[in-house]
Amino acid sequence: MTDEQRDAGAGRGAREGAQEARGRAGEVPGSAGSAEGAEGPEGVREAEARAWEALVATARRTVADGLVVGTSGNVSVRVGDTVLVTPSGVPYDRLSPDDLTAVDLDGRQVRGTLVPTSELPMHLTVYRHTDARAVVHTHAVHATAVSLLVPELPLVHYMAAALGGPVQVAPYATYGTEELAENMRRALADRTGCLLQNHGTITYGATLDQAYDRTAQLEWMCRLWLTAASVPGRTPHLLTEEQLTRTAEKLRGYGQPG
Repeated sequence: MTDEQRDAGAGRGAREGAQEARGRAGEVPGSAGSAEGAEGPEGVREAEARAWEALVATARRTVADGLVVGTSGNVSVRVGDTVLVTPSGVPYDRLSPDDLTAVDLDGRQVRGTLVPTSELPMHLTVYRHTDARAVVHTHAVHATAVSLLVPELPLVHYMAAALGGPVQVAPYATYGTEELAENMRRALADRTGCLLQNHGTITYGATLDQAYDRTAQLEWMCRLWLTAASVPGRTPHLLTEEQLTRTAEKLRGYGQPG
Protein backbone atom coordinates (compact mmCIF):
# COMPACT_ATOMS: atom_id res chain seq x y z
CA MET A 1 0.00 0.00 0.00
CA THR A 2 1.40 3.40 -0.92
CA ASP A 3 -0.42 6.16 -2.68
CA GLU A 4 -4.11 6.92 -3.20
CA GLN A 5 -5.97 4.61 -5.59
CA ARG A 6 -7.21 5.81 -8.95
CA ASP A 7 -9.42 4.44 -11.67
CA ALA A 8 -7.85 1.21 -12.93
CA GLY A 9 -9.19 1.96 -16.38
CA ALA A 10 -6.34 4.39 -16.90
CA GLY A 11 -4.06 1.37 -17.35
CA ARG A 12 -5.70 0.48 -20.66
CA GLY A 13 -4.51 3.63 -22.37
CA ALA A 14 -1.21 3.47 -20.55
CA ARG A 15 0.05 0.40 -22.43
CA GLU A 16 0.53 2.25 -25.72
CA GLY A 17 2.09 5.22 -23.93
CA ALA A 18 4.48 2.98 -22.05
CA GLN A 19 5.58 1.16 -25.19
CA GLU A 20 6.08 4.42 -27.07
CA ALA A 21 8.08 5.98 -24.25
CA ARG A 22 10.22 2.88 -23.79
CA GLY A 23 10.94 2.88 -27.49
CA ARG A 24 12.14 6.48 -27.31
CA ALA A 25 14.07 6.14 -24.07
CA GLY A 26 15.44 2.63 -24.62
CA GLU A 27 17.17 1.01 -21.67
CA VAL A 28 17.91 4.22 -19.81
CA PRO A 29 20.11 3.20 -16.89
CA GLY A 30 19.55 4.76 -13.53
CA SER A 31 23.29 4.99 -13.23
CA ALA A 32 25.62 7.65 -12.06
CA GLY A 33 27.33 7.41 -15.42
CA SER A 34 24.51 9.23 -17.15
CA ALA A 35 25.11 12.31 -15.03
CA GLU A 36 28.81 12.05 -14.30
CA GLY A 37 29.67 11.59 -17.95
CA ALA A 38 27.81 14.77 -18.91
CA GLU A 39 29.49 18.15 -19.05
CA GLY A 40 27.96 20.70 -16.70
CA PRO A 41 24.41 21.29 -15.44
CA GLU A 42 22.88 21.10 -18.93
CA GLY A 43 24.19 17.58 -19.40
CA VAL A 44 22.95 16.54 -15.98
CA ARG A 45 19.47 17.92 -16.72
CA GLU A 46 19.43 16.08 -20.02
CA ALA A 47 20.35 12.81 -18.28
CA GLU A 48 17.62 13.39 -15.73
CA ALA A 49 15.08 14.13 -18.47
CA ARG A 50 15.91 10.84 -20.23
CA ALA A 51 15.73 8.92 -16.96
CA TRP A 52 12.38 10.54 -16.10
CA GLU A 53 10.96 9.49 -19.47
CA ALA A 54 12.03 5.90 -18.83
CA LEU A 55 10.71 6.02 -15.26
CA VAL A 56 7.26 7.17 -16.41
CA ALA A 57 7.21 4.44 -19.07
CA THR A 58 8.03 1.83 -16.43
CA ALA A 59 5.37 3.14 -14.04
CA ARG A 60 2.78 2.98 -16.82
CA ARG A 61 3.91 -0.53 -17.63
CA THR A 62 3.20 -1.71 -14.06
CA VAL A 63 -0.41 -0.62 -14.53
CA ALA A 64 -0.77 -1.97 -18.08
CA ASP A 65 0.64 -5.36 -17.00
CA GLY A 66 -1.65 -5.60 -13.98
CA LEU A 67 1.04 -5.38 -11.31
CA VAL A 68 -0.60 -2.38 -9.65
CA VAL A 69 -4.06 -0.87 -9.46
CA GLY A 70 -4.19 2.89 -9.78
CA THR A 71 -1.18 4.51 -8.15
CA SER A 72 -0.68 1.70 -5.64
CA GLY A 73 2.97 1.18 -6.56
CA ASN A 74 5.95 3.40 -7.23
CA VAL A 75 9.15 3.56 -9.25
CA SER A 76 12.46 5.33 -8.81
CA VAL A 77 15.74 5.69 -10.67
CA ARG A 78 19.07 7.07 -9.50
CA VAL A 79 21.06 9.56 -11.58
CA GLY A 80 24.27 10.45 -9.79
CA ASP A 81 23.25 11.32 -6.22
CA THR A 82 19.76 12.34 -7.28
CA VAL A 83 16.80 9.96 -7.03
CA LEU A 84 13.91 10.52 -9.42
CA VAL A 85 10.63 9.13 -8.03
CA THR A 86 6.99 8.87 -8.99
CA PRO A 87 4.94 11.52 -7.16
CA SER A 88 2.28 10.62 -4.61
CA GLY A 89 -1.24 9.95 -5.84
CA VAL A 90 -0.77 11.14 -9.43
CA PRO A 91 -2.08 8.83 -12.21
CA TYR A 92 0.87 7.74 -14.32
CA ASP A 93 -0.84 8.51 -17.61
CA ARG A 94 -1.02 12.16 -16.54
CA LEU A 95 2.68 12.57 -15.83
CA SER A 96 4.58 14.87 -18.18
CA PRO A 97 8.21 16.01 -18.47
CA ASP A 98 7.29 19.04 -16.35
CA ASP A 99 6.31 16.75 -13.46
CA LEU A 100 9.86 15.49 -12.87
CA THR A 101 10.17 14.86 -9.13
CA ALA A 102 13.47 14.13 -7.39
CA VAL A 103 15.16 14.03 -4.01
CA ASP A 104 18.70 13.67 -2.76
CA LEU A 105 19.85 10.62 -0.85
CA ASP A 106 18.76 12.27 2.42
CA GLY A 107 15.23 12.67 1.11
CA ARG A 108 15.35 16.44 0.52
CA GLN A 109 13.38 17.42 -2.56
CA VAL A 110 15.67 18.90 -5.20
CA ARG A 111 13.47 18.83 -8.32
CA GLY A 112 9.81 19.57 -8.95
CA THR A 113 6.89 20.66 -6.82
CA LEU A 114 4.85 17.46 -6.60
CA VAL A 115 5.08 15.52 -3.33
CA PRO A 116 7.26 12.39 -3.76
CA THR A 117 5.83 8.92 -3.23
CA SER A 118 4.86 8.03 0.33
CA GLU A 119 7.17 5.01 0.08
CA LEU A 120 10.27 7.19 -0.22
CA PRO A 121 11.86 5.62 2.91
CA MET A 122 11.92 2.20 1.20
CA HIS A 123 13.45 3.53 -2.01
CA LEU A 124 16.14 5.53 -0.23
CA THR A 125 16.99 2.59 2.02
CA VAL A 126 17.62 0.43 -1.05
CA TYR A 127 19.93 3.05 -2.57
CA ARG A 128 21.84 3.57 0.68
CA HIS A 129 22.51 -0.11 1.27
CA THR A 130 22.90 -1.61 -2.21
CA ASP A 131 24.34 -0.76 -5.63
CA ALA A 132 20.81 -0.29 -7.02
CA ARG A 133 20.20 2.24 -9.79
CA ALA A 134 16.46 1.58 -10.11
CA VAL A 135 13.70 0.35 -7.80
CA VAL A 136 10.21 -0.95 -8.60
CA HIS A 137 7.51 -1.45 -5.95
CA THR A 138 4.18 -3.10 -6.82
CA HIS A 139 1.07 -4.61 -5.28
CA ALA A 140 1.12 -7.63 -7.60
CA VAL A 141 -1.78 -9.86 -6.58
CA HIS A 142 -0.15 -13.31 -6.57
CA ALA A 143 2.99 -12.09 -4.83
CA THR A 144 0.92 -10.29 -2.21
CA ALA A 145 -1.15 -13.45 -1.70
CA VAL A 146 2.02 -15.46 -1.08
CA SER A 147 3.15 -12.86 1.47
CA LEU A 148 0.05 -13.74 3.54
CA LEU A 149 0.88 -17.44 3.69
CA VAL A 150 4.60 -18.10 4.17
CA PRO A 151 7.76 -16.40 5.50
CA GLU A 152 9.66 -17.35 2.33
CA LEU A 153 8.60 -18.16 -1.22
CA PRO A 154 9.18 -21.91 -1.66
CA LEU A 155 11.81 -22.86 -4.24
CA VAL A 156 9.45 -23.80 -7.04
CA HIS A 157 11.62 -22.51 -9.86
CA TYR A 158 15.31 -22.02 -10.58
CA MET A 159 14.81 -18.35 -11.53
CA ALA A 160 14.84 -17.61 -7.81
CA ALA A 161 18.60 -17.60 -8.38
CA ALA A 162 18.20 -14.44 -10.48
CA LEU A 163 16.99 -12.70 -7.32
CA GLY A 164 19.87 -13.99 -5.22
CA GLY A 165 18.18 -17.03 -3.68
CA PRO A 166 15.00 -17.92 -1.79
CA VAL A 167 12.81 -14.81 -1.67
CA GLN A 168 12.10 -13.62 1.86
CA VAL A 169 8.94 -11.98 3.23
CA ALA A 170 9.50 -8.75 5.17
CA PRO A 171 7.26 -8.57 8.28
CA TYR A 172 4.32 -6.20 8.02
CA ALA A 173 4.64 -2.56 9.03
CA THR A 174 2.60 0.52 8.15
CA TYR A 175 3.29 1.81 4.65
CA GLY A 176 5.64 4.75 4.28
CA THR A 177 7.38 4.17 7.62
CA GLU A 178 11.01 3.68 8.55
CA GLU A 179 9.95 0.46 10.26
CA LEU A 180 8.78 -0.96 6.94
CA ALA A 181 11.96 0.22 5.24
CA GLU A 182 14.07 -1.54 7.89
CA ASN A 183 12.05 -4.76 7.63
CA MET A 184 12.53 -4.63 3.87
CA ARG A 185 16.28 -4.02 4.22
CA ARG A 186 16.70 -7.18 6.29
CA ALA A 187 14.63 -9.26 3.87
CA LEU A 188 16.73 -7.98 0.97
CA ALA A 189 20.02 -9.19 2.48
CA ASP A 190 21.95 -10.78 -0.42
CA ARG A 191 18.82 -10.50 -2.58
CA THR A 192 17.58 -8.15 -5.29
CA GLY A 193 13.92 -8.56 -4.38
CA CYS A 194 11.59 -9.47 -1.54
CA LEU A 195 7.93 -9.73 -0.63
CA LEU A 196 6.30 -7.30 1.78
CA GLN A 197 3.80 -9.00 4.07
CA ASN A 198 0.17 -8.02 3.37
CA HIS A 199 1.53 -5.41 0.98
CA GLY A 200 3.38 -6.34 -2.22
CA THR A 201 6.83 -6.59 -3.77
CA ILE A 202 10.00 -4.57 -4.15
CA THR A 203 12.90 -5.29 -6.51
CA TYR A 204 15.93 -3.38 -7.69
CA GLY A 205 18.46 -3.52 -10.50
CA ALA A 206 21.15 -1.75 -12.46
CA THR A 207 18.52 -0.40 -14.87
CA LEU A 208 14.78 0.21 -14.84
CA ASP A 209 14.31 -2.69 -17.25
CA GLN A 210 16.19 -5.06 -14.98
CA ALA A 211 14.29 -3.95 -11.87
CA TYR A 212 10.99 -4.34 -13.71
CA ASP A 213 11.89 -7.76 -15.13
CA ARG A 214 12.75 -8.98 -11.63
CA THR A 215 9.35 -7.78 -10.39
CA ALA A 216 7.58 -9.61 -13.20
CA GLN A 217 9.62 -12.77 -12.57
CA LEU A 218 8.82 -12.68 -8.85
CA GLU A 219 5.10 -12.32 -9.54
CA TRP A 220 5.25 -15.25 -11.99
CA MET A 221 6.99 -17.51 -9.46
CA CYS A 222 4.41 -16.64 -6.82
CA ARG A 223 1.60 -17.45 -9.24
CA LEU A 224 3.31 -20.75 -10.08
CA TRP A 225 3.54 -21.79 -6.43
CA LEU A 226 -0.05 -20.82 -5.67
CA THR A 227 -1.25 -22.78 -8.71
CA ALA A 228 0.72 -25.92 -7.85
CA ALA A 229 -0.10 -25.75 -4.13
CA SER A 230 -3.83 -25.53 -4.89
CA VAL A 231 -3.99 -29.02 -6.41
CA PRO A 232 -5.76 -31.27 -3.85
CA GLY A 233 -3.72 -34.12 -2.46
CA ARG A 234 -0.49 -33.05 -4.11
CA THR A 235 2.56 -31.27 -2.70
CA PRO A 236 4.70 -29.21 -5.07
CA HIS A 237 8.20 -30.51 -5.72
CA LEU A 238 10.78 -27.99 -4.54
CA LEU A 239 14.36 -27.40 -5.62
CA THR A 240 17.27 -27.81 -3.24
CA GLU A 241 19.71 -25.08 -2.27
CA GLU A 242 22.42 -27.00 -4.13
CA GLN A 243 20.36 -27.03 -7.33
CA LEU A 244 19.75 -23.31 -6.96
CA THR A 245 23.46 -22.66 -6.47
CA ARG A 246 24.28 -24.50 -9.70
CA THR A 247 21.70 -22.37 -11.51
CA ALA A 248 23.18 -19.19 -10.07
CA GLU A 249 26.60 -20.16 -11.43
CA LYS A 250 25.14 -20.91 -14.86
CA LEU A 251 23.23 -17.63 -14.95
CA ARG A 252 26.48 -15.68 -14.68
CA GLY A 253 27.14 -16.56 -18.30
CA TYR A 254 23.58 -16.10 -19.50
CA GLY A 255 22.71 -13.73 -22.35
CA GLN A 256 24.86 -11.95 -24.90
CA PRO A 257 28.47 -10.99 -24.14
CA GLY A 258 29.40 -7.37 -23.52
